Amino acid sequence: MNGLPARRLLLVHAHPDDESINNGVTMAKYAAEGAHVTLVTCTLGEEGEVIPPGLAHLAADRDDALGAHRVGELAAAMAELGVADHRFLGGPGRFRDSGMMGAPQNTRPQAFWSADVDEAAAYLVEVIREIRPQVLVTYDPDGGYGHPDHIQAHRVAMRGAELASESAYRRDLGAPHTVEKIYWNRVPLSVVEEGFATLRAAGGKAPFPGLATPADVPGVVPDERITAEIGDEEPYAAAKAAAMRAHATQIAVDGPFFALSNDLAQPLFTREYYELAAGRPGAPAGRREHDLFAGVQA
Repeated sequence: MNGLPARRLLLVHAHPDDESINNGVTMAKYAAEGAHVTLVTCTLGEEGEVIPPGLAHLAADRDDALGAHRVGELAAAMAELGVADHRFLGGPGRFRDSGMMGAPQNTRPQAFWSADVDEAAAYLVEVIREIRPQVLVTYDPDGGYGHPDHIQAHRVAMRGAELASESAYRRDLGAPHTVEKIYWNRVPLSVVEEGFATLRAAGGKAPFPGLATPADVPGVVPDERITAEIGDEEPYAAAKAAAMRAHATQIAVDGPFFALSNDLAQPLFTREYYELAAGRPGAPAGRREHDLFAGVQA
């Protein structure tokens, strides 16, 4: 194990900034507690829209330099979360941001959406067999909201975990390893509704010109689908907000609210929720886990 800590968590995300929005509290908590936290990001986010006017030239339709810039933003965000092990699938730039569903960028050379799932998953197998995580976190089959790169990240994560456990598969990538628990990012409907009620009570749009809706939040499900939640205690909530601010081309944060490039205000959730997709629950039926490693045997 090369001296790695006993608890090892792997997260697979599509673009820089997805990890901070979805899992910033979780990552900061486990890093602070001494677990080994590994982030694998599948693209550089080259097709993202740019919020600060002074950086608009970075966009794909101008200098096409956004990806390299977002590498730096991700490094800054990981420093805020205390996470030292962050990687790009296959190395930086191996797969390119595919843009929104149906866009011409879906089929351009190296687009992640067009990649062969097994070929992409092989890069993840190497990471899994090196780090040997007990817990993996990624998106649901719809990628939370239907973005092609998020859907593909789900497919690659699930397939990578499957292949990593197969004893006959690519022994050159390391000894087989079975991930004990796989979680999908989720948000319970009641929490989303409460968050938007708080936002409206605080002045409707906060400092932003528009107001998002619960439909704009990825991965919303009925409360009973949630099997785990990670608390919002300080300083992890503050670390999440700081990590989100580090992704300045993509996110504007104001107190308990934030907006993406659409300038629509939405709540910044400092409690994070998950659905156990594979593995043995670490809490009795009908109750939520408060530790993603609950029940882990290894």
